[in-house]
Amino acid sequence: MRDLLHKSGIGIGFALLSTAAVAAQLEDLQMFISLVAQGTFILFVIMVAGYVYFKKVRDKREAPLNKVFEGSDAIHCVAPDTLVTECVRTMTTEKIGALIVMDGERLVGIFTERDALNRVLAARLDLRSTKVSEVMTTDPYCVSPTTTVAAAMELITKRRFRHLPIVENGKVLALISSGDLTHWLVKDRMGEVQELVDLAAQS
Repeated sequence: MRDLLHKSGIGIGFALLSTAAVAAQLEDLQMFISLVAQGTFILFVIMVAGYVYFKKVRDKREAPLNKVFEGSDAIHCVAPDTLVTECVRTMTTEKIGALIVMDGERLVGIFTERDALNRVLAARLDLRSTKVSEVMTTDPYCVSPTTTVAAAMELITKRRFRHLPIVENGKVLALISSGDLTHWLVKDRMGEVQELVDLAAQS
């Protein structure tokens, strides 16, 4: 009888241990499934955010350039006989990388940081006596305000310059840079993506 009770006790103990082990395993499995579901949702939100971001960027690339420079600051321009030292001072003060060179109402050139380095400093010219007309890039490539952002970026990339005058009927409307185009493309998009990522993180 004692052996029977002993064996029964052992059997019950094993049964209880098995139930506890199964319960622990089920709990671990549920936690794993929950983590996988959460990770899948976060990944899905990030993928959606990426899709929305790149789709909107692609759509913005088809916009005309007049959308980029509308409401922008005044064009910084100088006369052909302006001294280089004055040009450099203006570019530094205004924190810009180029100046339009105008002969009256006519665009005759553009003076950029690259011109200052390659044509003035590298050539050891005197900034105080050199006129901008002597070192500017003459007859710069220009585009119309209806040119798309994508076309402008392709042009800048292929021709390897950073600044592009926008001209209509002989009148200079704006001077945009590769940085302006990039900034305009990503403007407002990063905030939208961050909101979606934050939403996923809170889930």
